[in-house]
Amino acid sequence: MQKLITLFIAFLGLNLVAQTTINGTVVDEKGMPIQGANIYLDGTYDGGTTNETGAFLFKTTNTGNQTLVVSYLSFETFTKIADVANMKNLKIVLREDVSSLDAVVLSAGTFQAGDNSKVNVLKPLDVVTTASALGDFVGALQTLPGTTTVAEDGRLFVRGGDANETQIFIDGIRVFTPYTPTTNNTPTRGRYSPFLFDGITFSTGGYSAEFGQALSSVLLLNTIDEPDQNKTDIGIMSVGAALGKTKKWKESSISANVSYINLAPYNEVFSNRNNWIKPFETFSGETVFRKKTNSGLFKLYAAFDTTNFELTQEDINYVDGVHFKLNNKNGYVNGSYESELNATWTLFGGASYTYATNNMAIIDSDIKGAENSLHAKLKFRNRISNRFKLYFGAEYFITNFKENYNDAVVTNANYGFDNNIAAAFSEADIFMSKKLAFKTGLRAEYSALFKDFTLAPRLSMAYKTSGKSQVSLAYGNFYQNPSSDVLKFNQNLKAQNTSHYIFNYQYNADRKLFRLEGYYKDYNNLVKYNSDVANFNSDYNNSGSGFAKGVDVFWRDSKSIKNVEYWVSYSLLDTERDYKNYPTKAQPSFANRHNISVVGKYWIDDWRSQVGFSYGFASGRTYTNPNKSGFLNEKTKSYNNLSLNWAYLISPQKILYASVNNVLGHKNINGYQYANTPDLNGNFNRRALQPATDQFFFVGFFWTISDDKKSNQLNNL
Repeated sequence: MQKLITLFIAFLGLNLVAQTTINGTVVDEKGMPIQGANIYLDGTYDGGTTNETGAFLFKTTNTGNQTLVVSYLSFETFTKIADVANMKNLKIVLREDVSSLDAVVLSAGTFQAGDNSKVNVLKPLDVVTTASALGDFVGALQTLPGTTTVAEDGRLFVRGGDANETQIFIDGIRVFTPYTPTTNNTPTRGRYSPFLFDGITFSTGGYSAEFGQALSSVLLLNTIDEPDQNKTDIGIMSVGAALGKTKKWKESSISANVSYINLAPYNEVFSNRNNWIKPFETFSGETVFRKKTNSGLFKLYAAFDTTNFELTQEDINYVDGVHFKLNNKNGYVNGSYESELNATWTLFGGASYTYATNNMAIIDSDIKGAENSLHAKLKFRNRISNRFKLYFGAEYFITNFKENYNDAVVTNANYGFDNNIAAAFSEADIFMSKKLAFKTGLRAEYSALFKDFTLAPRLSMAYKTSGKSQVSLAYGNFYQNPSSDVLKFNQNLKAQNTSHYIFNYQYNADRKLFRLEGYYKDYNNLVKYNSDVANFNSDYNNSGSGFAKGVDVFWRDSKSIKNVEYWVSYSLLDTERDYKNYPTKAQPSFANRHNISVVGKYWIDDWRSQVGFSYGFASGRTYTNPNKSGFLNEKTKSYNNLSLNWAYLISPQKILYASVNNVLGHKNINGYQYANTPDLNGNFNRRALQPATDQFFFVGFFWTISDDKKSNQLNNL
């Protein structure tokens, strides 16, 4: 027994002798001590924490090379591999974790909506609960600063750019024909239902080098990655009907919806300035299939629609009016796959294909057009560290456009073009600290049509001025080929160009957001021609130029008033252009100097209802009065529109919804049409260009059948 005690004491003594003391201090980058940091040897139970002076001390029986780990909330984890005998009097400096929620965000020129974005200007719900939007995501975005109210068009006009300068992408892949066809003085709508999207990024300038062929703006729509349950959505509306279905399995899911819209019953009830022969009718459908893999997600998105209508519109130069007939078919397929190759590398690949036909009859002209377009993209991301992320990739665009024209004089005239563009891009996110970050990139494009190569640098910087605010700067060079309306007649041109300069201030705290942004855009190589409209015998060149400058202000508050959220936006725009057939540089007819939007929503518990309003104001737009000297020499009166909506929950899964656009019936005028020849007194008569109806009424019943028996379509209204 005595021998055993002796051996135990000897063994204990050896262990005491073999213990090594590890000690040091932990501070931040400013040298301030960090209290409460965890320090330990990886794979062991040996460790400790720092005291109020940042000091630590603990002992270990481990020997040789070991990994020392130091971690603390909001700081990057520190590791050190060394012999434990040398881990004495250490001074460890922890760097701030730039991926934390309170870190700076690169946001100049960009509005985001989605649960995964750090700064939400709009939520996905807002896209379809904005009263004036009538369920169109483009209509909701028109309440944001930087957009211009062009009521008779319906597309996005951004910061002095025309609608062709904004491009739309679904899951990072280009949409070539994003809008439904329409006729003169009647606004179009986005083709795609907001039901299938959960994230939106709207860049009003200074956007990533990943995206090109857009002079003013890009709109990124992201489809839902994973639905939460099985459900069926049924909609019965005053203008048609809709049916949606989502089926979910363990590793995959599919969502689909179809809708039918026919304005014949509506036109019978409400008066219309157009003489409809066949009212607007469209049938459309969409589907998204999702499949999870071991390391990624595959998505296949497909959409189609067919639209037709026929009418006669009033025209000052035609006693019997202008006859217009249209039949349009559009198909779009988009497939993408994103996968994590390892801990630092991510792969994204995708492609889209568009097939669109457009058959029009205007008076005695017959025009048949067809477009086939393809976009393919491959992109890699390397997360080298929390502070440095590298993106690079390549993409290819193919467009084949053909048009056949016939009238009383011209027989079987064919126009068209093939436009292939190859592009490569590289971009880096560099976080110097939680307060300072940079994004720098370069985009290269080669146009086979023009045999021209362009380089477009992009750069942005953000600095966090306080825990709730930051400032950002952005610069970018952007190129875009002329539109098909020009290229179908003449391909001896080159890409149009603009440079963006942006300053942004942002305050974001406690469910309140304020943004102030100033910008300047310089346009070069804009297309000009010497005829009233672009046609086959016009002379074309790239001598056009222009500028746009202004200030955008945005305020959103969802806390100050109980059950109320609202936002206010204001845009000041100063722009002039010399392009198309302009004889001199002037403020274009699509640009408003002042734009104001106010949107509010109020949930009333006792009524089981959400009520909302949207007010839009825009100052007058320029037009040319031939009875006076000068070009674009007068302006229309200001535009005003107050819209209301109401959603009532009949039961948890049944909703009655109603909205009124321009509830006060304001007589908005989009412009004027003048006679081609003067009267006996030498004056050119005119007529006001007004919308087909001053107001639009909508009523719908929406019913959801889901697994949880409580989900409804309020998020979609």
